[in-house]
Amino acid sequence: MPQHMQALARANHVRLARAALKRSIARDEVEVAEVIQDCPWEAESMSLAELLTCQRRWGRTRARKFLQGLALSENKRLETLTQRQRTMLLSALASRDSSDSSSLLV
Repeated sequence: MPQHMQALARANHVRLARAALKRSIARDEVEVAEVIQDCPWEAESMSLAELLTCQRRWGRTRARKFLQGLALSENKRLETLTQRQRTMLLSALASRDSSDSSSLLV
């Protein structure tokens, strides 16, 4: 098989796997924190904004403001996060989730 056809097949495979991951996140079957922690192969080249906006009630503005507060670019790819950035992102998501759920109880 020619190289360009192999590249096309690989891109299609990644695209389909990423779409399935996004659907799982939207249905709350997979947590964004899990994806950040484990960094599965299909999410390696995803931008942070793309990952965050997969969640329900997370649009571009919310994702941008959240990432600005952490001094992270919305175009930063998941695979390029340092361990410190990954930890910072996970703790910010955890604190945001706990404050969101407590505000729903009030």
